[in-house]
Amino acid sequence: MTKKVLLVGESWVSSATHYKGFDQFGSVTFHLGAEPLVKVLKGSEFELTYMTAHDAVEQFPYEMAGLDAYDAIILSDIGANSLLLPPAVWLHSRTVPNRLKLIKAWVEKGGALLMVGGYFSFQGIDGKARWRRTAVEDALPVTCLPYDDRVEIPEGAVADVVKPDHPTMAGLSGDWPLLLGVNEVEVRPGAEVIARLPADQGGHPLLVLGSFGKGRTAAWTSDIGPHWLSPAFCEWEGYGRLWKNILGWMTETAR
Repeated sequence: MTKKVLLVGESWVSSATHYKGFDQFGSVTFHLGAEPLVKVLKGSEFELTYMTAHDAVEQFPYEMAGLDAYDAIILSDIGANSLLLPPAVWLHSRTVPNRLKLIKAWVEKGGALLMVGGYFSFQGIDGKARWRRTAVEDALPVTCLPYDDRVEIPEGAVADVVKPDHPTMAGLSGDWPLLLGVNEVEVRPGAEVIARLPADQGGHPLLVLGSFGKGRTAAWTSDIGPHWLSPAFCEWEGYGRLWKNILGWMTETAR
């Protein structure tokens, strides 16, 4: 049975100024950050729709029927403002449905929600992701810190799998490739920590699972791809298995 998954975020635009002696010019580059995930899910039971961050500002559904088209939603490296401030609100001061509250209600009635780490996930760089004390945070199995929550690990860290018998860990044996960072979060009472960083590197949660109402929720506090996942992690044979396991667990009781 095909499960429909909506990935929201994981794109950005970089602007650079180039100086060559007396002269200068500018350039703009568009980037996609979820290509490793798109690749491993292609042809699988999970049919992925990739909604970039700039598209989500206007195109993310405003009504429950739009969310009901999916079995799971992944929010990855996109800040709360992108869903709170569409042009209708930001430019024209009109009211629109609160899409964060819509996500919470969708999960409560049986949807599956995953937040993936990044510079604009959880609370994010300089606290600018702003998911703390939102309706989306209410549904997650973790809570956000009130400030910049990045844990940069330039030396790399190998995940400590604390529940290897959990279905999300099926088929994953041996040491995982290196991680280069996570968002620091706090685990809600009753949530289940499946993997974390080693104790000597803070022991921060890496994969946390929970439920909200009739829905299942998950937090993966590292990235989908570089820079926090090393190239070796993205090329690891367990990479695809990991994401399929997580999505499989989340949608096991899909509506």
